[in-house]
Amino acid sequence: MATVKLATLLIRTIAKPISAQLKNQATQHPTFRSICVSLANKMYMGEIKLRTNILGEPARQHVRPLSEARAIENGANALAEGFLFSVAALLILGEAYRTSRNESKRRDNVDDKLDDLAASIQSLVDRVDGFTTRMDDIERENADEKIRNAELERIVERMVEIGLRGGWVEFEGTPLMVPKVQLAPRNSPNSLPRDDSPPS
Repeated sequence: MATVKLATLLIRTIAKPISAQLKNQATQHPTFRSICVSLANKMYMGEIKLRTNILGEPARQHVRPLSEARAIENGANALAEGFLFSVAALLILGEAYRTSRNESKRRDNVDDKLDDLAASIQSLVDRVDGFTTRMDDIERENADEKIRNAELERIVERMVEIGLRGGWVEFEGTPLMVPKVQLAPRNSPNSLPRDDSPPS
């Protein structure tokens, strides 16, 4: 940006001596002199018509053209000023074009970044959806596992309860039989108590 401003300032600085040189050539070169005289007289006639039509000055029947020296000076000044104006206009147009091009590039870069971000967000949304689906499946499996564990826990508690009571039981719908276990020997009423004490 600073380079562009320095270049613009340099071109404007160089344009002033070129404009002065054009002015000098207009007074010396015959072709430039004729161009300057013609240009100055046309400008003078246009100025008279504007004064007459817009400002309401009285119309002149005969307008005398400018003297050659005055016409050359006015034409040379017009050429010099026209050159400076053209240089300034070209610099402004160039700056506007450069700014527009940079803005267009910036918009393209922003659009590309937005597209990349949109693609990344869509990828993340897809991954989150996949994780959510997997978590739902895992939660369903855990619920089924909890139900199976609860059922097994109930069966084991029942088996332990039956085993402690020492009875036979047949589980509904299963061929599983639990044997009766006698935990302590019982004395029958017909048997005599054993006397293991030594004779006195």
